[in-house]
Amino acid sequence: MLIHPGFDPVALRIGPLAVHWYGLMYLAGFAAFVLLGRRRLQHEPYRGLGWSARDVEDMLFWGVLGVILGGRLGYVLFYKPLTYLEEPWRILAVWEGGMSFHGGLLGVLLAMAGWARRQRRPWLQVMDFVAPCVPLGLALGRIGNFINGELWGRAAPPDLPWAMVFPAAGPVPRHPSQLYQFALEGMLLFILLWLWASQPRRTGEVSAAFLTGYGVLRFVAEYFREPDAHLGLLSLGLSMGQWLSLPMVAAGVALWVWARRRSTALQP
Repeated sequence: MLIHPGFDPVALRIGPLAVHWYGLMYLAGFAAFVLLGRRRLQHEPYRGLGWSARDVEDMLFWGVLGVILGGRLGYVLFYKPLTYLEEPWRILAVWEGGMSFHGGLLGVLLAMAGWARRQRRPWLQVMDFVAPCVPLGLALGRIGNFINGELWGRAAPPDLPWAMVFPAAGPVPRHPSQLYQFALEGMLLFILLWLWASQPRRTGEVSAAFLTGYGVLRFVAEYFREPDAHLGLLSLGLSMGQWLSLPMVAAGVALWVWARRRSTALQP
């Protein structure tokens, strides 16, 4: 049985300013997007469409807004609507924590739709560009969760070699579900999607693969993650994260079928 190291969530203090590890993971994720985006410019069809590094930087700016606004509002609506209805001013209290990946995803979809319209580019073409660059950032976010000792897993068998006690969760050994999510919906999804997207694909197929892949891997990981205390397990014994992942899988499958039927030819 392992004990969580109890990292200091503050990485650096500069006078009254505290720089948190979780914030640094966000910054690292945004930097990874820029680096991967520049590599993605060499993939087809983007190499022949006149895309540039400036486009990647613009998409990052729009995407950051989508992640922050969508992630926060998604958490408010999906996880604690009544709490924030009683105290709406706390919606702005982002320093208290509370971000939702599924809300962030919706925010990014809307942000990229706005950028695509402004640049007069097909929205799905933009999303196909972005999708392979996202999972590495998600992996870094899960490392931030692990450093903070938050979003821990469900109780694990005592003989599980990597079972871990998280002091904030009591003396019960638990699954280090943050590391499971780092490995599954982070690194595994990144490697598979990046390699697959590096070859010409039909418009919409890369986005469909991301939606389906993330939804399935998140659904599996949720079986090892402790449900939110104020929600518990919902209908059919599923967590909120699982219920939010099901529409992702359905949308991914529908988009895949649409992309395959729309065109039998791969993008040049």
